[in-house]
Amino acid sequence: MSAPMTRGVLYVHSAPTALCPHIEWAIGSVVDQRTDLAWIPQPAAPGMYRAEVEWTGPQGTGARLASALRGWAHLRFEVTEEPSAGTDGSRWSHTPELGIFHATTDAAGNIVVGEDRIRFAYEQGLGDPAAVYHELSLALGEAWDEELEPFRHASEGAPVRWLHQVG
Repeated sequence: MSAPMTRGVLYVHSAPTALCPHIEWAIGSVVDQRTDLAWIPQPAAPGMYRAEVEWTGPQGTGARLASALRGWAHLRFEVTEEPSAGTDGSRWSHTPELGIFHATTDAAGNIVVGEDRIRFAYEQGLGDPAAVYHELSLALGEAWDEELEPFRHASEGAPVRWLHQVG
C-alpha cells in the first residue's frame, strides 16, 4: 500500500552558485525526477541565489527534502508539507548558523506547540517568566524566523515551478 499523497513548497532562500546544481540533484533524487530550478539573484545576500519549487508526493517527502539539504554550508531553506490523511503538516527551516528546525503545523500553516512542550517550558521557568518565554520562543522557532525573514521578503514575485512525484 502506498503512502497518501500530499504537497508542499521548498524555498531555497540563499545558496552560492556552486551549490545550485548539487541542490537540484538532491531534490531530484528525492522526487525521482530531473529538477531544473529557476535560480534568481537573492537581493538580501548579494552573490547568492534563490529558487522555489512546489511539489507533490507521498507523505514524508518534506522530511526527505529537508534531510537531503540540511547541513550544507551557506544554504538557507524552508520546506513545508501540507497536512494529509492522518498526518499533520510540517515545516522545516535551516540556516547555516542555527542548523535545522522542525515544527508541526495546522491546516493554516501555524506552528502547533504540544502540551508536553508547554509543560516543559513551565517547568524550566519555575518562577522566571523570562525562562518560560525563552523555551516557548525555541518551540516556535523564532530565531529561525528572525534570520530568514529578510530572505522571505526578497522572494516576493519570484517564479515557482511544480514537481509531481509518482507515489
